[in-house]
Amino acid sequence: MSTYQFIIDELSRNQQVFKELLRDVPKEVYLWKNRPNRWCLLEIVCHLYDEEREDFRARTKHILETPDNEFIPIDPEGWVAQREYITKEYSNMLSKFLHERSISINWLKTLQDPKWNNVTIHPEFGEMTAQQFMANWLAHDYLHIRQITNLKLDYLKKRSQENFQYAEGD
Repeated sequence: MSTYQFIIDELSRNQQVFKELLRDVPKEVYLWKNRPNRWCLLEIVCHLYDEEREDFRARTKHILETPDNEFIPIDPEGWVAQREYITKEYSNMLSKFLHERSISINWLKTLQDPKWNNVTIHPEFGEMTAQQFMANWLAHDYLHIRQITNLKLDYLKKRSQENFQYAEGD
């Protein structure tokens, strides 16, 4: 199996991981923040939705098809406030993200002999290949899965006020 097929398969599996981690979450949980300057689950879901459409899929396509053109600027950190993520409806945003992930997977599966070695210049990170973008797309998933899991664990700790020494080991 090629690295690309591995990444596509993992992105597809992660769609189910996100669905299971994020569906049917009560409002008090999806709005909870462990610190005021951190994101809640609702903001993470909105971020995943926007990143799926406007960052990873769009930019991977850009590198494969028009690597010599400049990227359209994006502002994922700024979108949280600009797009008022906190006002969005949680289950709707989760459905929209999962739908966009399906579109991404279907698109990736249709590619025939993609030029994974195409190079573009990222304004902040310099030269990047389509292969690097694919790997970063999957890494982005893993980082947010970890973030979601950590946030849920922090919520459990705060809510239960229990000692987790047994679960955490030493």
